[in-house]
Parts: sequence; C-alpha cells; structure tokens
Amino acid sequence: MKKRIAVIGSGFSGLSAAAYAAKGGHEVHIFEKNSSLGGRARQFTTEKGYVFDMGPSWYWMPDIIDDFFRDFEKKTSDYYELISLDPQFEMVFTDGIMAVPKAYSDMRDLFEKTEKGASKKLDDFMRDAQYKYEVGMKDFVTKPCHSWFEFISPKIAKSALKLDLLSNFHHFVRKYFSDPKLIMLMEFPVIFLGAAPKDIPALYSLMNYGGYKLGTWYPMGGFYKVIEAMSEIAKEQGVQMHLNSNIDEIKIKKGKASSISFNGMEMDFDTVIASSDYHHTEEELIQEKYRNYNEDYWKKKTFAPSCLIYYLGFKEEIPDLKHHTLFFENNLELHTSEIYEDKKWPTKPLFYACCPSKTDKNVAPENCENVFLLMPVAIGIEDNEETRERYFLEMIERLEKHTGSSGLLSKIEYKRSYCISDFKEDYNAYQGNAYGLANTLNQTAVLKPSLRNKKVKNLFYTGQLTVPGPGVPPSIISGKIAATEAIKYLNYENTI
Repeated sequence: MKKRIAVIGSGFSGLSAAAYAAKGGHEVHIFEKNSSLGGRARQFTTEKGYVFDMGPSWYWMPDIIDDFFRDFEKKTSDYYELISLDPQFEMVFTDGIMAVPKAYSDMRDLFEKTEKGASKKLDDFMRDAQYKYEVGMKDFVTKPCHSWFEFISPKIAKSALKLDLLSNFHHFVRKYFSDPKLIMLMEFPVIFLGAAPKDIPALYSLMNYGGYKLGTWYPMGGFYKVIEAMSEIAKEQGVQMHLNSNIDEIKIKKGKASSISFNGMEMDFDTVIASSDYHHTEEELIQEKYRNYNEDYWKKKTFAPSCLIYYLGFKEEIPDLKHHTLFFENNLELHTSEIYEDKKWPTKPLFYACCPSKTDKNVAPENCENVFLLMPVAIGIEDNEETRERYFLEMIERLEKHTGSSGLLSKIEYKRSYCISDFKEDYNAYQGNAYGLANTLNQTAVLKPSLRNKKVKNLFYTGQLTVPGPGVPPSIISGKIAATEAIKYLNYENTI
C-alpha cells in the first residue's frame, strides 16, 4: 500500500532518500527551506555570468556516485560530462610546488623523485588502501548501524585487522613515508573527514585510493550538475518538491510522527526522513521528550570544521593557476590543532583555491576567471566581516605570490564571502559547521548519532551528522540507508 513520506532538506542525502523511497512505491515530498535545491551544494549565477558552486568541488569516488545512477538504470553520462583533471591538483609549499598527476605511473615517478624508495611504498600503501576501499565503501559504510551485530559477517570479520580501525592515520602514513611533503600530501584528504590525522582511524587511507588512484574529476557545468541529475531522477520517480518551505514542527501523536507544519500549512505523513541538520531537527522541530540526545551530548562531539569561503569573479585570467590548488606553506598540525583543540581563528592558515574556469569556460565571462577560496576554521567561534577581510587579504597575497600576478584586488568584479554565521542561517548548521560530524574512532558506525529516532517509530535521520559520515558519496549512501529503513518500517506496519 502506498504511503506518504516527507523528506526534510534537499542536499545529497535528502535527494537520495527521496529517490529511493519513491522507487519503493511511496508518495514522497521534499521540503527545502531555501529557494533552490541542493543544500550546501547549491549554485548561484551573478548578473555578469559567473557561475559559482557554493559547496563541494572535489569529485572523488566516482564509482560510488555511479552506483546511485545505476540503481535507477541510468548513467552519469546521461546527465553531465565528467572531465578527468590533470594535474589532479597542485600543492604549494614554502620551497616549491608539487603537482599531482593524473596517471598513476607518473605519480609513482613523483614519489620516487621526492623520496628514494617511495614509489614502491606508494604501491604498498595503495594496495592496502584499495582493500579498505572495497570493503569499507562497499560493505562497512552501508550498514544502518543499529547494532554492532550488523558487522558480524565472515567478510568483515576476516577483514577486521586489515581495516586498521584501532590505529590512527597519522602513524599509519609515517610507516610508509618520511618526506614532509609526501606526508602532507597523503594526510590532506582526511581533513575532509573533520578531524586531525592523529584522531582519524587508519581505515580512511581508503580516501587516498578513492581520490588519487581513481582520479579527481570535474562535472562540466559545475558540481550542481550532480544535484540537477539526482533531482531529475527523483522527479522521474514521482517525488514532489516544495521550495521556500521552512519546517516549523514535526507533530507527533501516539509515538509516531503524524504531520509536519510549514509556512502556516500542515500535511499528514506516514513517515518522516530528516535530512536537515540533526541537532536542529531535535532541538527545534520536535518536543524535548522525543529527542534522542540532549545538548550535553552534542557539546561533547567532535565536529568537522566550518570554513571561510570567498566567491570571486576576476575580470582578467590569472596565469599559472590550476583548477585545484592547496596552499600548504604553513604547518598542517598547527592549523588542525587550532581548529579542533584551541578552537580559534588560525594564526598561520592553510587554504584552498578552486578555479573551475580553467577547465570550464562556461562558469565565467570570456577572458575572466572564476575563483573559490576556502579556509577551514573552527566551529562556534566569533564571525565578523573585519575578521573575514583580514584573512581574505592574506589569501590574495599568497595567491599573487604563487601565480606571479599583481594587483588582483583591482581586478575583482564580483566578491561574496560565506562563513560560520551563513552556515547557521542557511542550513541551521550546529555551531556553523560545514562538513558534519568528524569520523573519529569514537564517532564511527554505531557510535554515531542514531539513524532512527528511538522514541518516535517513524522518524529517521540522514546526512552528515549520522551514518556513514561527511562527504558527498557518504551522504548519498546515507540517504539510501535511511530510505531502506523507512520502507522496512512501513512494510512491517502493513503486516500488523
């Protein structure tokens, strides 16, 4: 029997959950508080024709994204063109630049040139990382994580030691490499997991395989093309979209979510999947007695960073700037300690520059440049325009030094900043976090916030604050898990 399911939020996890729930034969409605779909992956276009992706810009783990489309008998190529970047990205150090090539054979040469014997060590590292990727991304992260018993299977049990769940990434990388540049290169991907390398399980070397070995890609037209494709698939399944629809309350009767109120209206539902911020959903949308967790619980959690972002339109092309550039002239450990331990604005920041107009001429006017600057920062710290501007000027200065440019400030014809207060305003993000809950050992699998409300039978959560964790591919997987659990609940209800 067809039931009605509400999905709150239209980011990757929300669109994924909605598409799978509708494929299961149910009437599904997405409610999005903003004026466009996509959550953190929204896109905007300026009057002069600059097209900015607001969030994700690294297209890694293409096979995991392919899996979503395959489940609906589609291919990514039905919706957008993927370009393999070469180099994948550049890293800027105090004493030089390291360009990470597309071809693995060239990457081996780069490692050997940097550190004698490192090419063989890279082979060993990637062989181990591939195993973790195939087990971790195909089996480990697909569980709803209601209980540790879900992980009692011959394959996972056999893999337990090789998955390195109890060792940390910091020490793991140093088993293979000693050159500081190679160490920084290998540690960089786990920054997206929301904690310092010393607090991340070595399991997540799978990120290196999913990125470096499988390649860094770019969807022509911008990352929003993925959102458009997923929303198209959801609509093909019959999903109804409600934009500018801020949820006021999830109403609960007799231990079940019975309806949601939004924009002064109310609709009845048989199940609710919240892709909205988990903390916000519990604190603002349901009564205290129905919450899984109190405020003390959230305060003790390790969150991924927020970030300071600048969207910039330059009226001239910038020479010697690649699609992705990491400015790592300063100490990674210092920056991460100031994010996670000291929780203050960084004294010597690292930052990232994305220039998609180097690959895609349609995201900027002719002979112009589209640049996205991002600096990770601690959550919950004071955010004001004066502070933003101070770091902006430092990033521009370092960008000029790297590219040999001058007068970049005078060439900016579009400028917009985005930081902690904006994440709170637009996404109800807990303390302005940008990436969700960190994938530390104490916040892995069953130790993450529960996918299911323990007191409301038909209320489920999905997204970067629950399983499997932060990032685009994990969020897509999270939506599938939540939809599967919601459908199981509805099927069970139909039998009693």
